[in-house]
Amino acid sequence: MKNKLIIASVLLIVLIGVGYWVFDQLGGNNPILISKVNKQPDPLSGFYFVGIPQDERLGKAFEAIEIQKSLHPGSHLHTIYEVEPAGKLDTMRVFVGLNALVSADSISFRQFEEKGYLVAKISGSKWVMPSPKTVKKELKAYADSAELTLSEIFIDKIISEQEVHVIAPIKD
Repeated sequence: MKNKLIIASVLLIVLIGVGYWVFDQLGGNNPILISKVNKQPDPLSGFYFVGIPQDERLGKAFEAIEIQKSLHPGSHLHTIYEVEPAGKLDTMRVFVGLNALVSADSISFRQFEEKGYLVAKISGSKWVMPSPKTVKKELKAYADSAELTLSEIFIDKIISEQEVHVIAPIKD
């Protein structure tokens, strides 16, 4: 009985160690790098989506922007969640766009008047990236320590599957 308890304890410790090692290798311990940029956020062209997260129109909006992205090398996908859903059936309002001037039917444009912004650079596997709440909390803490006031807009700039920048415009 004592041997089984020792073996189970050792296996549990090994399993926890391997789990932590995998988490670390995927980028789970990568820091959120925050810096201030003294220029206006890029203007964006894209589409608004209002509906539930499982609505197929949301996927179509992303597909339409991905097509435009392929036509504008160097541009990046941006999302602005104006109303975030609390659950799968809650209504959300999201802007999906590019930092390029796009001309297409029903295209919307977003201009930002702020003269600067904070950018949080996040890298790692999508499975271990910090939650949006964690990133917003870090940005707000940085802004408070630097005596800056953020607008309530947070722009997700998707660089790759392994890298995301969260842009928080600074109120003038």
